Amino acid sequence: MCTALFSAQGSGAAAEEHVPVAVQQQPTTTFVAEPVVQALPEAPAAADEVAPVSEAAVDAASLGELVSGQDVPPALSREMQCLAGAIYFEARGESLPGQLAVGRVIVNRAASGRFPNSYCGVVYQRSQFSFVRGGSMPQIRTSSAAWRRAVAVAHIADKGSWDSPAKGALFFHAARVSPNWRLTRLARVDNHVFYR
Repeated sequence: MCTALFSAQGSGAAAEEHVPVAVQQQPTTTFVAEPVVQALPEAPAAADEVAPVSEAAVDAASLGELVSGQDVPPALSREMQCLAGAIYFEARGESLPGQLAVGRVIVNRAASGRFPNSYCGVVYQRSQFSFVRGGSMPQIRTSSAAWRRAVAVAHIADKGSWDSPAKGALFFHAARVSPNWRLTRLARVDNHVFYR
C-alpha cells in the first residue's frame, strides 16, 4: 500500500485524497429562558436601533432591578399604552425577559419598515395579535401589579435599555403551536418562540 501512495505522487490525485484536513467545530448554541445578569450593550444593532440608555439602566445589575427602578407615569401616551397593553396581554404570566422579548418585537416591527411605523399600528394590524378583537384591546386592570410591570417593561423596550433575549426578533408565536414558518429561529423564551 505504501508503494502505491508513493508511486502516485506524480499525479497528486491520490496524495490529495489522503491529506488530513483540520475541521473547525462549530460551538453549539443553547438558549436559556432564565433571567441573567448581563452587561448593557455598547452599541445597538441595526434591527434594534434605540434611544440612548437611561441613567437608571446604568445602575441596574439585573432586569428585575431595572424594572423596579422605572418610574410609572400616571398617564401614558397612546403609543406606550399600545406597547404596554400588548406586553400585558401577550406575556403578563411570563418572566421579565419573556415580557421584554415580546415588547422588543413590537419595537423592532415599528422600526423595520416592513410593518406599520407605530406601536399602535403594529399591535392593531389585522390578524397579528389574538387579544385584539374588533379593532380594540380588552379592558386592562390598570391598578394591578401586572400592569405596572408591563408599563415598566414597555419603557425599557422602547428605550432599549436592556438587551432582549431574542435580539432582532420580528415574529413570535406560542410554543404550544407549530406554524412551520420558514424564518430564522432565534430563541425560545418561556412560552414563546422568536424568529427573525
